[in-house]
Amino acid sequence: MHTIEKIGGTSMTDYESVRDNIIKGSSKGLYNRVFVVSAYGGITDLLLEQKKSGQPGIYALFSSSIEDDSWLTKFAELREALLQINSRLFERGDLLAEANAFLDERLESANKCLRDLQSLCQHGHFSLDAHLATVREMLASLGEAHSAWNTAKLLQRDGVNACFVDLTGWRTNRHIPLDERIRDAFSNIDLSKQLPVVTGYAHSDKGLLTSFDRGYSEMTFSRLAVLTGAKEAVIHKEFHLSSADPHLVGKENAVPIGRTNYDVADQLANLGVEAIHPKAAKGLRQQNIPLRVKNTFEPEHAGTLITGDYVSDSPRVEIIAGCKGVYALELFDQDMAGTIHDYDREVLLVIKRFKAHIISKDTNANTLTHFLSTNLKTIKRIQSALEERFPEAELNQRKVAIVSAIGSDMQIPGVLAKAVQSMSTNNIQVLAMHQSLRHVDMQFIVNEPDYDTAVRTLHEALVEIYDHGTAICLAS
Repeated sequence: MHTIEKIGGTSMTDYESVRDNIIKGSSKGLYNRVFVVSAYGGITDLLLEQKKSGQPGIYALFSSSIEDDSWLTKFAELREALLQINSRLFERGDLLAEANAFLDERLESANKCLRDLQSLCQHGHFSLDAHLATVREMLASLGEAHSAWNTAKLLQRDGVNACFVDLTGWRTNRHIPLDERIRDAFSNIDLSKQLPVVTGYAHSDKGLLTSFDRGYSEMTFSRLAVLTGAKEAVIHKEFHLSSADPHLVGKENAVPIGRTNYDVADQLANLGVEAIHPKAAKGLRQQNIPLRVKNTFEPEHAGTLITGDYVSDSPRVEIIAGCKGVYALELFDQDMAGTIHDYDREVLLVIKRFKAHIISKDTNANTLTHFLSTNLKTIKRIQSALEERFPEAELNQRKVAIVSAIGSDMQIPGVLAKAVQSMSTNNIQVLAMHQSLRHVDMQFIVNEPDYDTAVRTLHEALVEIYDHGTAICLAS
């Protein structure tokens, strides 16, 4: 009866809290626990690209031009950042030298691969694009290998029988499925006596980043839980899964959710709120493995328990969440009304080609509006492609924000009217709104400057009216 536990990047940066709050301080004891670790905070952004702003990392710079060496400067920046982490964690002595030697071997090998590939692709017979997916996978693996190796060594130093489990496939010549790689790695591990520290990145024949992009570590975490038959999956973050962002509604008003279900987790993921990737949640849900989200820095708190069958004891709104920086892309075509032309399918194909994330969409007789989480450069590319495909159509785009009320059961008479009235009272213009028959969320499109006020307004009107003590107690 073991647990599979994942530690987020910000938490990983504070080793003492990980050791004392999560590992040594747990009532579960040291063993029959497996830890999947993320790269240290900000490192994957340096390796790939900044997740929120899109600022280029090594991968983005390398992929943009085969003759531009700006990626080498970023690589040097990465190395310096990783060495500083090592110096802080190990201070001095043989263990620091060993940590730096492990790091340098990985970095130098990766750097040489990139330089060789860059040189090769300057010849006309070789295309850089054909290798970029592999480059992205290789770079991503560096962050988790570094943090997992360090954590295993530090725990060994501190009296824990930890072992480093490297799923990255470094220098492997076997391109095997993810499940097979996990089974091979754990075939000789005794969970009752060893504490595995596992890389969040795992090499597979299909490529984790190709399939799940930045949600790759959650897929490793999920498959480990499913394949090993874990009794519970646990994610340790630097914050609680709360009823709203405490910075917006006040720490005294935001409360840990306590209990909810995987439907709610999916809605949060769609908005970019980091609970768990929907495809990672799917495996846990199908195997009836509960997921617990805990705050690293409040270890005594039971956190939030997520299960497939949970429904609140009475209909209620559990959380107000949302996202800014959303682009509303509107396509109007008079010919759309009354035709059998599949506008929706063709627009979706264009959006998919440019890899923009669709948060929501609206449609009527002659208009399709998609609300996309992406950057302005991508929006302009999508708009240009659609103008070419539909020359008679009118296309417009504007920046907006989405605020969503979410709950496991929101079949509350008049809740939509109450939400709209509360925003009207606070002079917030609702540009569009959506409520599904499943009654797990309501979405409101507002002007971006109104986002913070909209979150506070909806939280006060729809969440703060409930007593959340029962849900929090049920999580324990």
